[in-house]
Amino acid sequence: MKLLYTIWCVVCLVVLYLVLFPIQFVFLQRDAWKPLAHKINAIWGKLFFIGVGIPVRVERRFRPDPNKAYVFCANHFSYLDIAVMGVLVNNYFAFVGKSDVKTIPLLGYMFAKLHVQVDRDQPNSRAYSLAKSIRTLASGRSIMIFPEGGIRAVEMPQMTPFKDGAFTMAIQQQVPIVPITLLTNYRILPDKSPVRFHWHPLRAVIHPPIETVGMTQESVEHLKQETYQIIDAELKKISFPAALQV
Repeated sequence: MKLLYTIWCVVCLVVLYLVLFPIQFVFLQRDAWKPLAHKINAIWGKLFFIGVGIPVRVERRFRPDPNKAYVFCANHFSYLDIAVMGVLVNNYFAFVGKSDVKTIPLLGYMFAKLHVQVDRDQPNSRAYSLAKSIRTLASGRSIMIFPEGGIRAVEMPQMTPFKDGAFTMAIQQQVPIVPITLLTNYRILPDKSPVRFHWHPLRAVIHPPIETVGMTQESVEHLKQETYQIIDAELKKISFPAALQV
């Protein structure tokens, strides 16, 4: 049954994107239309969760202003995390993610047009992506980032240490950090072989923002640890079955 459910999930994911991509392609051709292309991703995610019968339960302790820029920071235990963010957050944001995504047909084209790519094989890529992220924030658009830098959890619910980038850019532009705890994505799509989708309600928490006004780059470590602790405390309220540990 898990294999059949996995096949159905993959079919829904691919078919829905193929149906929506021609519309998105048009919107990607002009910068003024790119927020509409971003909305297509949100529609894709919402239709996917409806199609596979997974309820989305979000505890919104804070509702971000769609007209303000934020740096959204979330834990990262599953590849499903990327698809989920457009469902959870209504703001127009850019992901900061690995350039490997650009090799995926159609999806890679969209990612290259809308988001910030980090090529870990290029020595200057991190500096370039940080500079581009800062320009994105300066333009009034939010940034969505997984501060762990990838799926590297060894034991759940323990995250790996956060990298500085998200906090450096937030302080540079004096925009709030918004922590997000993804509680059950690892249950739905664990990062393990063989790849299997599991039916489970999606649960997430959007935490109140951490203001950065008045902070300097000397505050990066403090801001990083405060964000980590907020997400980590929420994760520790739930139990992680050993069978699904990464």
